[in-house]
Amino acid sequence: MEHRRFCKAILWVTLFLTFAAAVPCRAFHSGGIGNCGGCHDLHRVPGSEGVPAGGNPHFLIAADAGSTCLKCHQTVGEKSPKGHLVVTADPDMPGGLPPIQLTPGGDFGWLKKSYRWDGEERGGPGLSPGERHGHNIVAAGFQYASDPTLAEAPGGSYPSRELSCTSCHDPHGRFRRFADGSIGNEGLPILSSGSYDNSLSPTMGAAVGVYRLLGGKGYATLATQYLPFTYDPPAAVAPWDYNREEGNGDTRVAYGSGMSEWCANCHPSLLGGGEGARIHPSAKSVRLSAAVVANYNAYVASGNMAGNRGTAYTSLVPFEMGTEDYNLLKRTAGSRGQATAGPDMDANVMCLSCHRAHASGWDHAARWNMKTEFLLFNGEYPGVEETTVPSRIAQGRTRAETRRTFYERPASRYASFQRSLCNKCHAVD
Repeated sequence: MEHRRFCKAILWVTLFLTFAAAVPCRAFHSGGIGNCGGCHDLHRVPGSEGVPAGGNPHFLIAADAGSTCLKCHQTVGEKSPKGHLVVTADPDMPGGLPPIQLTPGGDFGWLKKSYRWDGEERGGPGLSPGERHGHNIVAAGFQYASDPTLAEAPGGSYPSRELSCTSCHDPHGRFRRFADGSIGNEGLPILSSGSYDNSLSPTMGAAVGVYRLLGGKGYATLATQYLPFTYDPPAAVAPWDYNREEGNGDTRVAYGSGMSEWCANCHPSLLGGGEGARIHPSAKSVRLSAAVVANYNAYVASGNMAGNRGTAYTSLVPFEMGTEDYNLLKRTAGSRGQATAGPDMDANVMCLSCHRAHASGWDHAARWNMKTEFLLFNGEYPGVEETTVPSRIAQGRTRAETRRTFYERPASRYASFQRSLCNKCHAVD
Protein backbone atom coordinates (compact mmCIF):
# COMPACT_ATOMS: atom_id res chain seq x y z
CA MET A 1 0.00 0.00 0.00
CA GLU A 2 2.72 2.45 1.01
CA HIS A 3 4.65 1.55 -2.12
CA ARG A 4 1.62 2.31 -4.32
CA ARG A 5 1.09 5.67 -2.57
CA PHE A 6 4.73 6.58 -3.10
CA CYS A 7 4.57 5.64 -6.78
CA LYS A 8 1.37 7.69 -7.22
CA ALA A 9 3.03 10.70 -5.58
CA ILE A 10 6.02 10.40 -7.89
CA LEU A 11 3.66 10.21 -10.90
CA TRP A 12 1.85 13.40 -9.89
CA VAL A 13 5.11 15.26 -9.35
CA THR A 14 6.38 14.09 -12.74
CA LEU A 15 3.19 15.22 -14.45
CA PHE A 16 3.36 18.59 -12.70
CA LEU A 17 6.96 19.19 -13.69
CA THR A 18 6.26 18.16 -17.27
CA PHE A 19 3.33 20.57 -17.47
CA ALA A 20 5.28 23.38 -15.80
CA ALA A 21 8.09 23.04 -18.31
CA ALA A 22 5.64 23.21 -21.21
CA VAL A 23 3.85 26.44 -20.29
CA PRO A 24 5.29 29.93 -20.96
CA CYS A 25 7.50 31.36 -18.23
CA ARG A 26 5.09 34.23 -17.69
CA ALA A 27 2.50 31.71 -16.48
CA PHE A 28 4.66 31.05 -13.42
CA HIS A 29 2.66 33.43 -11.22
CA SER A 30 -0.72 32.74 -12.90
CA GLY A 31 -2.23 35.76 -11.21
CA GLY A 32 -1.39 34.52 -7.74
CA ILE A 33 1.42 32.80 -5.88
CA GLY A 34 3.90 30.87 -7.98
CA ASN A 35 5.90 27.77 -7.23
CA CYS A 36 7.57 28.48 -3.86
CA GLY A 37 10.76 26.75 -5.01
CA GLY A 38 11.02 29.21 -7.88
CA CYS A 39 12.12 31.95 -5.45
CA HIS A 40 13.05 30.22 -2.18
CA ASP A 41 15.50 27.44 -1.35
CA LEU A 42 15.45 26.21 2.25
CA HIS A 43 18.78 24.48 1.77
CA ARG A 44 20.73 27.41 0.40
CA VAL A 45 23.18 28.66 2.98
CA PRO A 46 25.15 31.91 3.37
CA GLY A 47 28.05 31.99 0.96
CA SER A 48 26.27 29.91 -1.71
CA GLU A 49 26.11 31.26 -5.25
CA GLY A 50 23.94 34.37 -5.27
CA VAL A 51 23.48 34.42 -1.50
CA PRO A 52 25.14 37.10 0.64
CA ALA A 53 27.66 35.81 3.16
CA GLY A 54 25.94 37.83 5.89
CA GLY A 55 22.81 35.74 5.76
CA ASN A 56 19.72 34.82 3.81
CA PRO A 57 16.77 35.34 6.17
CA HIS A 58 14.10 34.71 3.54
CA PHE A 59 15.86 31.74 1.89
CA LEU A 60 15.85 33.55 -1.45
CA ILE A 61 17.71 32.05 -4.38
CA ALA A 62 19.56 35.33 -4.97
CA ALA A 63 21.17 38.18 -3.06
CA ASP A 64 17.94 40.13 -2.50
CA ALA A 65 14.33 40.35 -3.62
CA GLY A 66 15.09 42.34 -6.79
CA SER A 67 17.84 39.93 -7.84
CA THR A 68 15.49 37.00 -7.27
CA CYS A 69 12.98 38.55 -9.68
CA LEU A 70 15.61 39.28 -12.31
CA LYS A 71 16.81 35.68 -12.36
CA CYS A 72 13.69 35.06 -14.48
CA HIS A 73 12.96 38.52 -15.86
CA GLN A 74 16.40 39.00 -17.46
CA THR A 75 17.98 36.58 -19.93
CA VAL A 76 21.55 36.97 -21.19
CA GLY A 77 21.77 36.55 -24.94
CA GLU A 78 18.12 37.36 -25.71
CA LYS A 79 18.28 39.60 -28.78
CA SER A 80 14.59 40.39 -29.27
CA PRO A 81 11.63 41.50 -27.14
CA LYS A 82 10.19 38.56 -25.26
CA GLY A 83 7.10 38.38 -23.05
CA HIS A 84 8.06 38.51 -19.41
CA LEU A 85 11.52 40.08 -19.78
CA VAL A 86 11.83 43.60 -18.35
CA VAL A 87 15.62 44.00 -18.38
CA THR A 88 18.30 43.74 -21.05
CA ALA A 89 21.50 42.14 -19.79
CA ASP A 90 24.66 44.28 -19.86
CA PRO A 91 26.46 42.20 -22.54
CA ASP A 92 23.48 42.64 -24.88
CA MET A 93 23.57 46.46 -24.99
CA PRO A 94 27.23 47.48 -25.38
CA GLY A 95 28.30 50.97 -26.42
CA GLY A 96 25.61 52.78 -28.35
CA LEU A 97 23.28 49.81 -28.67
CA PRO A 98 19.97 50.36 -26.87
CA PRO A 99 18.17 48.07 -24.44
CA ILE A 100 16.09 45.45 -26.23
CA GLN A 101 12.88 44.88 -24.28
CA LEU A 102 9.83 46.93 -25.33
CA THR A 103 7.23 46.34 -22.64
CA PRO A 104 4.73 49.14 -21.95
CA GLY A 105 6.62 49.76 -18.69
CA GLY A 106 9.99 50.06 -20.42
CA ASP A 107 13.35 48.35 -19.87
CA PHE A 108 15.33 48.80 -16.65
CA GLY A 109 18.47 48.54 -18.77
CA TRP A 110 18.14 52.27 -19.47
CA LEU A 111 19.26 52.86 -15.87
CA LYS A 112 22.73 51.79 -16.96
CA LYS A 113 22.89 54.19 -19.91
CA SER A 114 24.32 57.62 -19.02
CA TYR A 115 24.83 60.46 -21.51
CA ARG A 116 26.92 63.61 -21.75
CA TRP A 117 27.08 66.18 -24.52
CA ASP A 118 28.70 69.55 -25.16
CA GLY A 119 27.32 72.79 -26.53
CA GLU A 120 24.64 73.58 -23.98
CA GLU A 121 23.35 77.13 -24.33
CA ARG A 122 23.97 77.83 -20.64
CA GLY A 123 27.59 76.90 -20.68
CA GLY A 124 28.61 73.49 -19.26
CA PRO A 125 27.97 70.06 -20.67
CA GLY A 126 24.58 68.43 -20.87
CA LEU A 127 24.09 65.46 -18.58
CA SER A 128 21.53 62.65 -18.50
CA PRO A 129 22.71 60.11 -15.89
CA GLY A 130 21.20 56.65 -15.92
CA GLU A 131 19.83 57.09 -12.40
CA ARG A 132 17.37 59.66 -13.77
CA HIS A 133 15.90 57.28 -16.37
CA GLY A 134 13.47 55.46 -14.13
CA HIS A 135 12.84 53.66 -10.86
CA ASN A 136 16.21 52.70 -9.39
CA ILE A 137 15.48 49.17 -8.22
CA VAL A 138 17.87 47.45 -5.83
CA ALA A 139 19.13 44.19 -7.30
CA ALA A 140 22.71 43.72 -6.14
CA GLY A 141 23.17 40.48 -8.04
CA PHE A 142 22.63 42.38 -11.30
CA GLN A 143 24.44 45.61 -10.35
CA TYR A 144 21.31 47.68 -9.79
CA ALA A 145 21.57 50.03 -6.81
CA SER A 146 19.35 52.56 -5.06
CA ASP A 147 19.08 56.12 -6.30
CA PRO A 148 22.30 57.93 -5.28
CA THR A 149 20.61 61.34 -5.28
CA LEU A 150 17.06 60.93 -3.99
CA ALA A 151 16.78 59.37 -0.54
CA GLU A 152 12.99 59.15 -0.76
CA ALA A 153 10.33 58.90 -3.46
CA PRO A 154 9.48 62.31 -4.97
CA GLY A 155 6.30 63.53 -3.37
CA GLY A 156 6.47 60.87 -0.66
CA SER A 157 8.59 59.17 1.96
CA TYR A 158 9.23 55.68 0.57
CA PRO A 159 12.97 55.05 1.19
CA SER A 160 15.00 54.66 -2.01
CA ARG A 161 17.28 52.09 -0.39
CA GLU A 162 14.29 49.71 -0.06
CA LEU A 163 12.97 50.05 -3.61
CA SER A 164 12.81 46.73 -5.43
CA CYS A 165 10.45 44.89 -7.74
CA THR A 166 8.47 43.73 -4.72
CA SER A 167 7.92 47.32 -3.62
CA CYS A 168 5.23 47.50 -6.30
CA HIS A 169 4.47 43.89 -7.23
CA ASP A 170 3.33 41.43 -4.57
CA PRO A 171 5.52 38.35 -5.17
CA HIS A 172 2.96 36.16 -3.45
CA GLY A 173 0.07 37.49 -5.54
CA ARG A 174 -2.34 37.79 -2.66
CA PHE A 175 -4.50 40.57 -4.10
CA ARG A 176 -7.43 39.42 -6.16
CA ARG A 177 -10.42 40.82 -8.03
CA PHE A 178 -13.87 39.39 -7.33
CA ALA A 179 -16.92 39.11 -9.59
CA ASP A 180 -18.46 42.27 -8.12
CA GLY A 181 -15.33 44.27 -9.02
CA SER A 182 -14.04 44.60 -5.47
CA ILE A 183 -10.44 43.79 -4.54
CA GLY A 184 -9.13 41.97 -1.46
CA ASN A 185 -6.11 40.01 -0.30
CA GLU A 186 -7.91 36.93 0.99
CA GLY A 187 -11.06 34.93 0.35
CA LEU A 188 -11.96 33.09 -2.83
CA PRO A 189 -9.10 31.24 -4.57
CA ILE A 190 -7.43 32.87 -7.55
CA LEU A 191 -8.48 31.22 -10.80
CA SER A 192 -5.96 32.87 -13.15
CA SER A 193 -4.26 36.10 -14.06
CA GLY A 194 -6.57 39.06 -14.51
CA SER A 195 -4.05 41.17 -16.46
CA TYR A 196 -4.70 40.18 -20.08
CA ASP A 197 -7.29 40.51 -22.81
CA ASN A 198 -7.59 36.71 -22.87
CA SER A 199 -7.66 36.25 -19.08
CA LEU A 200 -10.58 34.43 -17.52
CA SER A 201 -13.17 36.46 -15.66
CA PRO A 202 -13.88 36.06 -11.94
CA THR A 203 -16.84 33.90 -10.97
CA MET A 204 -18.99 33.55 -7.86
CA GLY A 205 -16.63 30.80 -6.74
CA ALA A 206 -13.22 32.09 -7.82
CA ALA A 207 -11.33 35.37 -8.14
CA VAL A 208 -8.65 36.47 -10.62
CA GLY A 209 -5.37 38.24 -9.97
CA VAL A 210 -5.16 42.02 -10.02
CA TYR A 211 -3.34 43.91 -12.76
CA ARG A 212 0.34 42.94 -12.83
CA LEU A 213 0.31 41.48 -9.30
CA LEU A 214 0.38 45.03 -7.92
CA GLY A 215 0.02 45.55 -4.20
CA GLY A 216 -3.29 46.89 -2.89
CA LYS A 217 -4.63 48.52 0.24
CA GLY A 218 -2.51 47.57 3.24
CA TYR A 219 0.34 46.14 1.15
CA ALA A 220 3.81 46.68 2.62
CA THR A 221 7.11 44.85 2.35
CA LEU A 222 8.90 43.67 5.47
CA ALA A 223 11.23 46.65 5.17
CA THR A 224 8.42 49.20 4.91
CA GLN A 225 5.73 48.04 7.31
CA TYR A 226 5.28 51.65 8.37
CA LEU A 227 4.19 52.65 4.83
CA PRO A 228 1.24 50.43 3.90
CA PHE A 229 -0.53 51.23 0.61
CA THR A 230 -3.74 53.23 0.71
CA TYR A 231 -4.94 52.56 -2.86
CA ASP A 232 -5.85 49.36 -4.70
CA PRO A 233 -4.43 48.42 -8.12
CA PRO A 234 -5.94 50.09 -11.18
CA ALA A 235 -8.53 48.71 -13.53
CA ALA A 236 -6.42 47.91 -16.58
CA VAL A 237 -5.95 45.18 -19.20
CA ALA A 238 -2.87 44.45 -21.32
CA PRO A 239 -2.79 42.52 -24.60
CA TRP A 240 -1.19 39.09 -24.32
CA ASP A 241 1.45 40.05 -26.91
CA TYR A 242 2.59 43.20 -25.13
CA ASN A 243 6.39 43.13 -25.54
CA ARG A 244 7.01 44.05 -29.16
CA GLU A 245 8.13 46.67 -31.63
CA GLU A 246 5.40 49.13 -32.62
CA GLY A 247 6.40 49.95 -36.17
CA ASN A 248 3.36 48.10 -37.50
CA GLY A 249 0.85 49.37 -34.96
CA ASP A 250 0.69 50.45 -31.35
CA THR A 251 0.50 48.10 -28.40
CA ARG A 252 -2.50 49.31 -26.45
CA VAL A 253 -2.88 48.71 -22.75
CA ALA A 254 -6.47 49.56 -21.90
CA TYR A 255 -6.09 51.76 -18.84
CA GLY A 256 -9.50 52.08 -17.25
CA SER A 257 -9.30 53.84 -13.91
CA GLY A 258 -7.12 54.39 -10.84
CA MET A 259 -3.55 54.32 -12.20
CA SER A 260 -2.48 57.68 -10.76
CA GLU A 261 -4.14 56.85 -7.47
CA TRP A 262 -2.11 53.67 -7.27
CA CYS A 263 1.12 55.60 -8.02
CA ALA A 264 0.19 57.87 -5.12
CA ASN A 265 0.85 54.98 -2.72
CA CYS A 266 4.47 56.15 -2.92
CA HIS A 267 4.03 59.67 -4.38
CA PRO A 268 1.00 60.96 -2.43
CA SER A 269 1.59 64.70 -2.67
CA LEU A 270 1.72 64.51 -6.48
CA LEU A 271 -1.80 63.09 -6.85
CA GLY A 272 -4.10 65.44 -8.68
CA GLY A 273 -1.31 67.96 -9.25
CA GLY A 274 0.12 68.65 -5.80
CA GLU A 275 3.07 70.87 -4.96
CA GLY A 276 1.62 73.84 -6.79
CA ALA A 277 1.76 74.54 -10.49
CA ARG A 278 5.01 72.58 -10.95
CA ILE A 279 3.13 69.28 -11.12
CA HIS A 280 0.84 68.33 -14.00
CA PRO A 281 -2.68 67.41 -12.76
CA SER A 282 -3.22 63.67 -12.89
CA ALA A 283 -6.02 61.53 -11.43
CA LYS A 284 -9.30 59.90 -12.40
CA SER A 285 -10.99 63.10 -11.28
CA VAL A 286 -8.92 65.11 -13.79
CA ARG A 287 -11.07 64.60 -16.87
CA LEU A 288 -9.79 65.77 -20.23
CA SER A 289 -11.38 69.05 -21.21
CA ALA A 290 -13.34 69.37 -24.46
CA ALA A 291 -10.41 71.30 -25.95
CA VAL A 292 -7.88 68.59 -24.99
CA VAL A 293 -10.10 65.82 -26.37
CA ALA A 294 -10.42 67.74 -29.64
CA ASN A 295 -6.66 68.35 -29.80
CA TYR A 296 -5.75 64.72 -29.07
CA ASN A 297 -8.10 63.38 -31.71
CA ALA A 298 -7.05 65.88 -34.39
CA TYR A 299 -3.28 65.88 -33.77
CA VAL A 300 -1.21 63.71 -36.12
CA ALA A 301 2.16 65.46 -36.04
CA SER A 302 3.62 68.95 -35.83
CA GLY A 303 1.66 71.10 -38.26
CA ASN A 304 -0.86 68.34 -39.01
CA MET A 305 -4.23 68.59 -37.26
CA ALA A 306 -6.17 66.57 -39.83
CA GLY A 307 -6.68 63.45 -37.70
CA ASN A 308 -9.88 61.93 -36.36
CA ARG A 309 -10.92 60.11 -33.20
CA GLY A 310 -11.13 56.70 -34.89
CA THR A 311 -7.38 56.56 -35.50
CA ALA A 312 -6.05 59.04 -32.92
CA TYR A 313 -4.65 56.73 -30.23
CA THR A 314 -0.91 56.49 -29.63
CA SER A 315 0.75 54.44 -26.92
CA LEU A 316 3.30 57.23 -26.56
CA VAL A 317 0.51 59.33 -24.99
CA PRO A 318 -1.97 56.88 -23.44
CA PHE A 319 -4.93 57.94 -21.33
CA GLU A 320 -7.42 56.41 -18.93
CA MET A 321 -10.81 55.59 -20.36
CA GLY A 322 -12.66 56.41 -17.14
CA THR A 323 -14.21 52.96 -16.71
CA GLU A 324 -13.95 49.78 -14.65
CA ASP A 325 -15.88 47.72 -17.21
CA TYR A 326 -13.51 44.82 -17.86
CA ASN A 327 -15.46 43.60 -20.86
CA LEU A 328 -14.87 46.97 -22.50
CA LEU A 329 -11.22 47.00 -21.42
CA LYS A 330 -10.63 43.54 -22.88
CA ARG A 331 -12.17 44.60 -26.19
CA THR A 332 -9.98 47.71 -26.25
CA ALA A 333 -6.61 46.19 -25.34
CA GLY A 334 -4.66 44.92 -28.29
CA SER A 335 -1.46 44.82 -30.33
CA ARG A 336 -0.66 45.80 -33.89
CA GLY A 337 -2.99 48.77 -33.98
CA GLN A 338 -6.41 47.16 -34.00
CA ALA A 339 -7.67 49.44 -31.19
CA THR A 340 -7.02 53.00 -32.31
CA ALA A 341 -9.86 55.16 -30.99
CA GLY A 342 -8.90 58.33 -29.19
CA PRO A 343 -10.44 59.72 -25.99
CA ASP A 344 -13.96 60.92 -25.29
CA MET A 345 -15.20 63.14 -22.47
CA ASP A 346 -14.95 60.28 -19.93
CA ALA A 347 -11.18 60.01 -20.38
CA ASN A 348 -8.58 61.41 -17.99
CA VAL A 349 -4.86 62.04 -17.80
CA MET A 350 -2.75 59.76 -15.60
CA CYS A 351 0.88 59.42 -14.54
CA LEU A 352 1.55 56.92 -17.34
CA SER A 353 0.30 59.36 -19.96
CA CYS A 354 3.78 60.86 -19.88
CA HIS A 355 5.97 58.37 -17.97
CA ARG A 356 6.83 54.69 -18.23
CA ALA A 357 6.38 52.65 -15.08
CA HIS A 358 9.84 51.05 -15.08
CA ALA A 359 12.36 53.12 -17.06
CA SER A 360 12.92 54.79 -20.43
CA GLY A 361 15.71 56.33 -22.47
CA TRP A 362 14.85 59.80 -21.19
CA ASP A 363 15.04 61.62 -17.89
CA HIS A 364 12.23 60.96 -15.39
CA ALA A 365 11.21 57.81 -17.31
CA ALA A 366 9.48 60.07 -19.83
CA ARG A 367 7.96 58.47 -22.93
CA TRP A 368 9.69 61.06 -25.14
CA ASN A 369 12.48 63.61 -24.71
CA MET A 370 10.99 66.52 -22.80
CA LYS A 371 14.26 68.49 -22.75
CA THR A 372 14.70 69.40 -26.39
CA GLU A 373 12.73 71.40 -28.93
CA PHE A 374 12.82 68.73 -31.66
CA LEU A 375 12.15 64.99 -31.38
CA LEU A 376 13.03 64.50 -35.07
CA PHE A 377 15.52 66.61 -37.00
CA ASN A 378 15.31 66.97 -40.77
CA GLY A 379 13.11 63.92 -41.10
CA GLU A 380 15.28 61.55 -39.04
CA TYR A 381 15.66 60.50 -35.45
CA PRO A 382 18.61 62.46 -34.03
CA GLY A 383 21.86 60.74 -33.10
CA VAL A 384 25.45 61.61 -32.30
CA GLU A 385 26.72 59.92 -35.49
CA GLU A 386 24.93 62.55 -37.62
CA THR A 387 27.17 65.62 -37.53
CA THR A 388 24.50 68.03 -38.81
CA VAL A 389 22.30 67.43 -35.76
CA PRO A 390 22.98 69.94 -32.95
CA SER A 391 24.31 68.25 -29.82
CA ARG A 392 21.50 69.74 -27.71
CA ILE A 393 19.05 67.68 -29.79
CA ALA A 394 20.98 64.39 -30.09
CA GLN A 395 21.85 64.65 -26.37
CA GLY A 396 24.50 61.95 -26.51
CA ARG A 397 22.22 59.20 -27.84
CA THR A 398 22.86 57.24 -31.00
CA ARG A 399 20.15 57.21 -33.62
CA ALA A 400 19.41 53.59 -32.77
CA GLU A 401 18.90 54.52 -29.11
CA THR A 402 16.56 57.39 -29.99
CA ARG A 403 14.54 55.21 -32.38
CA ARG A 404 14.27 52.49 -29.73
CA THR A 405 12.63 54.95 -27.30
CA PHE A 406 9.96 55.34 -29.99
CA TYR A 407 9.61 51.55 -30.03
CA GLU A 408 10.88 51.38 -33.63
CA ARG A 409 8.20 53.57 -35.18
CA PRO A 410 9.26 54.84 -38.63
CA ALA A 411 10.28 58.50 -38.66
CA SER A 412 7.77 59.06 -41.47
CA ARG A 413 4.94 59.03 -38.92
CA TYR A 414 6.04 62.44 -37.73
CA ALA A 415 6.89 65.87 -39.09
CA SER A 416 10.40 66.49 -40.43
CA PHE A 417 11.00 68.74 -37.45
CA GLN A 418 8.69 67.08 -34.96
CA ARG A 419 8.21 68.87 -31.66
CA SER A 420 7.22 67.60 -28.22
CA LEU A 421 4.33 65.17 -27.89
CA CYS A 422 2.94 67.42 -25.17
CA ASN A 423 1.23 68.90 -28.22
CA LYS A 424 -0.86 65.74 -28.62
CA CYS A 425 -3.04 67.25 -25.88
CA HIS A 426 -2.09 70.92 -25.97
CA ALA A 427 -1.48 71.50 -29.71
CA VAL A 428 0.49 74.72 -29.51
CA ASP A 429 3.17 73.93 -32.10
